Amino acid sequence: MTKRRLSKQQLGRIAKNQGRELGNAVQDAATLSDARVNGVVISHYGKQLDIEPLDGAEIVRCHQRANLPALVTGDRVVWEAGDDGVGVVLALGDRRSVFARPVFGGVVKPMAANIDVVLVVLAPTPMPMANLIDRYLVAIETLGLQPLLILNKSDLKSQCEDLGRLEAMLEIYRSLDYAVLEVSATTGDGLTALAEALQGITTVLVGQSGVGKSSLVNALGVDEALAPVGGLSTVHDKGMHTTTTSRLFHLAGFDLIDSPGIREFGLGHISAQQVFDGFVELRALAGQCKFRDCAHQGEPDCALQAAVEAGTIHEDRLSSYFQILDSL
Repeated sequence: MTKRRLSKQQLGRIAKNQGRELGNAVQDAATLSDARVNGVVISHYGKQLDIEPLDGAEIVRCHQRANLPALVTGDRVVWEAGDDGVGVVLALGDRRSVFARPVFGGVVKPMAANIDVVLVVLAPTPMPMANLIDRYLVAIETLGLQPLLILNKSDLKSQCEDLGRLEAMLEIYRSLDYAVLEVSATTGDGLTALAEALQGITTVLVGQSGVGKSSLVNALGVDEALAPVGGLSTVHDKGMHTTTTSRLFHLAGFDLIDSPGIREFGLGHISAQQVFDGFVELRALAGQCKFRDCAHQGEPDCALQAAVEAGTIHEDRLSSYFQILDSL
């Protein structure tokens, strides 16, 4: 059954009712939504949500009120207990940030809310794909969030099919002032530095399946079995999906959201200009080409091509930019 479309009047009434739930009909919305919010979405299972009450009580399974927007892990909400032991989410609090990815049909699906840093996790095996990393970085830049590149399984670098290419790839990102940390969930190397970098923030992990995101969560949780762990497919050397729903974990001094692994990350929901701006080194050269409509592919006096020739922009990054443009 297709979802019933709502009229502008109905949408207006829904927004007004949600505002009343959050108390923002009287005073400042941000202040009063904080005052009325009494829970956080820890995880969701279809139409049901696990809500963690802010008063420290036990996690409650809840339904959400009809016509609320799709809620995601990390959302702050107003909820109340039900007679049958199952609660109901009444309203959604203010979101300071949302991390989302496109799905089929051009629909953008939120993955996590109220996060500060996105951990882009990669590993020596499966071999990282620079264009996928660049897609993550463009999305993160567009959302105004901070990325942190994590090379997990650093103890397996000797097994990398092309270690020289891996090291060169990481050096490109370091040269662009992206933070890159090498860690091992197995040996514990680098985990202290990672935990220190995450103090006081909420972060979400993204990356290909098989890079060890769930193992990383468990390692950061001081060896508690917090998240299920899967292996690599022996047929295609790709990760097998273990995490099936996003979940928020409270760790030592920070919160972490583990999300289902994805092998593709399209950017069809953003504009060509946003892609350009998402490449930090290209953005710095905006407006410096001779022609305003320069396509940066052979036009005279192109600032980007001149930068590639001068070595200030890496050719691989420019090639990745064009690949993403072609995919829009």
